[in-house]
Amino acid sequence: MESVVRSDEKFMRMAINEAAKALKLGEVPIGAVVVCGDQVVGRGHNLTEMLGDATAHAEMQAITAAASSLGGKYLDKCTLYVTVEPCVMCAGACCWSQVGRIVWGADDPKRGFSTVGGRILHPKTLIHSGVLAEECSDMVSRFFEKLRQ
Repeated sequence: MESVVRSDEKFMRMAINEAAKALKLGEVPIGAVVVCGDQVVGRGHNLTEMLGDATAHAEMQAITAAASSLGGKYLDKCTLYVTVEPCVMCAGACCWSQVGRIVWGADDPKRGFSTVGGRILHPKTLIHSGVLAEECSDMVSRFFEKLRQ
């Protein structure tokens, strides 16, 4: 179990690095990586402002990259690491791509998929929340505090 925790933290740190890329672009700092085995097969960060596309969330970018990298649309052997709980749209994408496991840092009590119930995900998808939660939450909180100044 300890190796799973270390592995989850390692990959969440990579997702945090993706979130930092979004922050540099003036985007909401959310990042994601998709891992298959012990290899990163997809990365993404929010690009909604840059692309003018409300669907350009970190998870969507990472899922698309992973499907391209693996040569198929199903990610049932993969884990998605994302700094903030996926929204309903991203949870739906996780369902359609059959992501095997989702690990997130900070909960999103306003827009996270769990606000409408967990039945959005594929029935076999495992979830784990709270990995480096404080670090993930602080990054987003500081971003919005700065916007309000």
